Amino acid sequence: MSEIVFSGSAEITGEGIKKHFRSFDPIKALFELIWNGLDANASRVDVKIRRNDIDGLESITILDNGDGIDVKNIKNNFEKFNESQKKQDNNKHGSHGKGRLAFHRLCEKATWYTRRESYDAKITIESSAIKDFEGKYISSKEQNAYLSEGSSGTCVELLNFAQINLPENNLIIEAFGKEFGWFLVLNKDRSIFVEGVEVTIPSHDLHTSNFNIENILFSVKIIRWSDKPSSEKSFNYLINTGNKVVHKEFSKFNKKVKFYSSAYISSKWVDNFDPEGNEVLPDCTVYSPVYKGIMNEVVLYQKEIYQEFLRCYVDKEIERFDENGYFPEYKNIDKNYAIWRKKNTKSTVKEIYLADPAIFNTLNSKQSKILIRLLDRILVSNENDSLFDVLEGVIGLDADNLDRLANQLHKTTLENIVSTIESLQKRQLSVSKLREIMENRFTEVSETPDLQSIIENNTWLFGSQYTTLGAEEDTFQVIAKNLRDKVQDINLVSNDDLAEGSVITGVNRQVDLFLARKVPTYDSEGKEFYKCIIIEIKRPGIALNKKHLQQVDDYAEIITKHAAFGSDRMKFELILVGRKISRDDVQIKRRLVGLKDKGEYGLVTSDNNIKCYVKDWFTIFDEFDLSNRYLLENLSTKLGTLSDIPTKNLVDELQSKT
Repeated sequence: MSEIVFSGSAEITGEGIKKHFRSFDPIKALFELIWNGLDANASRVDVKIRRNDIDGLESITILDNGDGIDVKNIKNNFEKFNESQKKQDNNKHGSHGKGRLAFHRLCEKATWYTRRESYDAKITIESSAIKDFEGKYISSKEQNAYLSEGSSGTCVELLNFAQINLPENNLIIEAFGKEFGWFLVLNKDRSIFVEGVEVTIPSHDLHTSNFNIENILFSVKIIRWSDKPSSEKSFNYLINTGNKVVHKEFSKFNKKVKFYSSAYISSKWVDNFDPEGNEVLPDCTVYSPVYKGIMNEVVLYQKEIYQEFLRCYVDKEIERFDENGYFPEYKNIDKNYAIWRKKNTKSTVKEIYLADPAIFNTLNSKQSKILIRLLDRILVSNENDSLFDVLEGVIGLDADNLDRLANQLHKTTLENIVSTIESLQKRQLSVSKLREIMENRFTEVSETPDLQSIIENNTWLFGSQYTTLGAEEDTFQVIAKNLRDKVQDINLVSNDDLAEGSVITGVNRQVDLFLARKVPTYDSEGKEFYKCIIIEIKRPGIALNKKHLQQVDDYAEIITKHAAFGSDRMKFELILVGRKISRDDVQIKRRLVGLKDKGEYGLVTSDNNIKCYVKDWFTIFDEFDLSNRYLLENLSTKLGTLSDIPTKNLVDELQSKT
């Protein structure tokens, strides 16, 4: 064994060292040891983890191919604490000389094997005497096997682990990605491996641009991280042509909600940059107009990226609020009015969220629900203008930005009102077409392409819950149609089926309509299922009777027995629609009366996962007229109360498109 030739102690007590790391997450000890290797110019760091049969840690080795430890200057390397020679080097991460001692949060013993220039050495520290170290020069034969082939580098071996364990390797790799991702982006020639698996750069968006400041070209890369890095805050980095960091400053976006970014600014100008001041090149300092100009451009660019991110983030948050029931249920009010109310409240919540995201991010779910429902009530009250007085007192905006928010809220409200009125006008047109056909021309209709088009594009006719059913799913449509055709006499028309004024010949030339849709949706507990809607529309010359009701029952039974439709995650709604219900019919009317207490218009069967409905066109038309007359009156009144705001031109523009 070689004789110990050097030893020493850190300039702090052992208790002081352990107190410093008391709240230190054990995995951060590995961060620090890896940073030490990267700071020593290592292009590759390997972490090797050995576990025993019961998944306990046996050893951890951190190997790097860097410059090695400067043992000849050991006093500055191992005796300093919270101070380091590399602290003035912006290209180094550094821990001011303390990172190496974090190992005690994981284990009792750490040994550094190092090779540098013309010598090999070994240094050991025990956690029981954390401030003391001892080392010796060793021969190449005594060197750690991992360093035997390299010209320089360091291998840290951790042994005798405490009760603390580490997560699985895949989670360690993920944690390393969050810690070192910004560095790996900047240094494409560096890499970190855990048990042979390379640490990848975490999910991110890359934005690039070029700026010309006083005829000097700057290239800017801004990375927005999907998740918060584990330690590195958001910085703006100045990078020279050698791809080294010569200066960094905190980003102005560090406190933005869920927004994590790194900005890299490159230029030949940076090669001469001196953050402390440069008498020879005074235009290459933090005080120069060029520096101030590029930083202003970077901030503006980051602001654009942040605003784009925030809009997407807030949209997702609004949908999460909706899915979790934060918005009112709007019971006992007209369904169409409820749809408008919800849309208007969503838009208002979005504008407030965009103006000051901290408002909703500081609230728990119950508080958010209360705030949203209070906003909903204010927006339809005679005191809706007082909302701005409230916002002015709590949102951190200056007068100009608050006025901008107020105008945006007015604009949003107007857009919702006008678009809703516009939509209702189009729906009224569709209803008027159908009413004309059903009232006056049903005996003349031999083919129904017009009717087919109206119905497929206006499924809301059958209820507000069918407002948008989307495109048909081919497989579901085909299966549903084939099963429908198995219903006995489904296409047979007899004299008993004819409405007054119809004849068999004319009716047979008409076409029954069949629509089938399968739509993913959520139940009251938030669980996803398929809502399967099947609509059978009898030709206009037929009056619905007990035979058609029996066909619906038979169809429901066939669906229940079909294997493809046997899933518990599928729920069916069968809707039978006709011009009118036969005045001689008893069965349909009896079913409707019997299920009237369910509160669902047209319901004739409610069994397990299948509900059946029978509806006639004239009741559908009357329902639309009654509900939308109420809605139009309310919206027109509200529109009138807002007609004097500065955004009135918007109303005129939107109305001109009708």
